[in-house]
Amino acid sequence: MDRWDGTTYRRVIAVRGRAAELRAQQSQVRGAARLEVTVSGVRSGATPKTEMAALVTRMLGLQIDLEPFYRMAAGDAKLRELAEKYRGLKPVQFPTVFEALGNAFACQQFTIAAGLQLLNRLAQLGSIAMEGQDGKFFGFPGPADLARFSPRTFRRLGFSGQKTRAFRELSRNILARNFDPNALRDQTNEAAVAALLRLRGVGRWTAEYVLLRGLGRLDVFPGDDVGARNRLAKWLHRSRPMNYGSVRKILSRWQPYAGLIYFHMLMESLSARGSLRPA
Repeated sequence: MDRWDGTTYRRVIAVRGRAAELRAQQSQVRGAARLEVTVSGVRSGATPKTEMAALVTRMLGLQIDLEPFYRMAAGDAKLRELAEKYRGLKPVQFPTVFEALGNAFACQQFTIAAGLQLLNRLAQLGSIAMEGQDGKFFGFPGPADLARFSPRTFRRLGFSGQKTRAFRELSRNILARNFDPNALRDQTNEAAVAALLRLRGVGRWTAEYVLLRGLGRLDVFPGDDVGARNRLAKWLHRSRPMNYGSVRKILSRWQPYAGLIYFHMLMESLSARGSLRPA
């Protein structure tokens, strides 16, 4: 669903029920960075342009001012080293809260790679797709897509019975207007977590993951993420394993940017695996 060729980011998205392809590329204009965004598959006009600008801004974290974070880091030797290592990193979000939930369901108790394979298979059965000279590409399925998939279909793709029920129940609740994912954007962290925990298949990790990756709450570090927790312990040179409570306690000194540190831990993991290329 997300494609990167080294210069251009591409993604198929749903715009008012129709498939469209979003392309984003950074260039230099008189020494200043400029992001050029094009959208194909939808009619031009002020409304689509406004909607796409808002979507891209949220997805790529363009609205986030990092200067307060760097000012805080400047006074903390440990954080300063990490912040400078990945200076300019802005946290990304999923296009919708629904997709954030879907990613969380797929990756629960799985590696990220395994979870993404499940999502790739799911996307190929959805209704959002575009075909061009370089192939056919898919967007994330909508609630109507997932609601029509039978339990057998989910199982054939590799989803467990529990994940299947979570996907189907979430989709049906949205279609029946019993749950509005966008309503979470106006709620406090505590209220949003409470609303999410009422959904089938959502525990504390999923709820906090959605707050960070779906709502952009940068003060949230999903403390039940074992991988992120272990990377945090390694970065802090702690000899003992950390638990949820100790993660929250130690990150309180760097609030409201615990979630930004989560993204930096992800970068540390990618760097250790050799997945990052120097600029």
